[in-house]
Amino acid sequence: MQSPLFANTENQSQDRYALQNSHLLRVKLDGNTGPEVLARKGAMVAYQGMIDFDGEYQSHSQRNARRRTGEGLDLMRCSGQGTVYLANLAQYIHIMDVQHNGITVDSQYVLALDSGLHYDVIAVDSQFGLSGTGAYNLQIQGQGKLALMTSGKPLLMEVTPDKYCYADADAVVAWSTDLRVQMQAQTTNSSVFRRRGNTGEGWELAFVGQGYVLVQPSEQMPPQNAQIGQGLAAQFGAGQHGSRAQNQNNAWN
Repeated sequence: MQSPLFANTENQSQDRYALQNSHLLRVKLDGNTGPEVLARKGAMVAYQGMIDFDGEYQSHSQRNARRRTGEGLDLMRCSGQGTVYLANLAQYIHIMDVQHNGITVDSQYVLALDSGLHYDVIAVDSQFGLSGTGAYNLQIQGQGKLALMTSGKPLLMEVTPDKYCYADADAVVAWSTDLRVQMQAQTTNSSVFRRRGNTGEGWELAFVGQGYVLVQPSEQMPPQNAQIGQGLAAQFGAGQHGSRAQNQNNAWN
């Protein structure tokens, strides 16, 4: 039997986290030495060896944060000895080394992370107290590996004290935790309930400081004039019943 398919053999890398290809993550587990891996629920597509999959326990504060903000991680714990392959909807996968200063990320783009990393829900500042994508995110800290997903090949933008960065809140995947961030819109107060008139552009995140911003070539947002939530304000992503009804008063305690 012959086919080009037989060229897609297993990656022989000795790295714990490695890309089998752009859309498939390969993680080597050694129950005796390395940390366990927390992966997105349902992300396993194949494995070899003696691997156990268990639902990851969530503390009361984590469950409460998820209920109040909609932000959080539904994870399974992968342990044992062998190799596990992870993927989600054939999205592009990117491996990162998290250092102690940390990274801020939207939970929907997290595929896997080392069990030793710690994450908390944080609120992003907003001038107008609107709700929608970007209102709450995860701050991941510690030292270890993190695998992110994007829809398409992303853009990594450098931010310096003399070069600010602005990005659509629905396209931002992650950014350096040290950056100062503010949600804003280049509109007048009289037109805040319109998505910048007829441009179709909505709310954006402004980044100031020293670090990096990861942006994907896709905007996860409701269509223009879609009836989402309740009332006229919700239709355009503003107010406490906005596009995801997650950012009530833009505060999380």
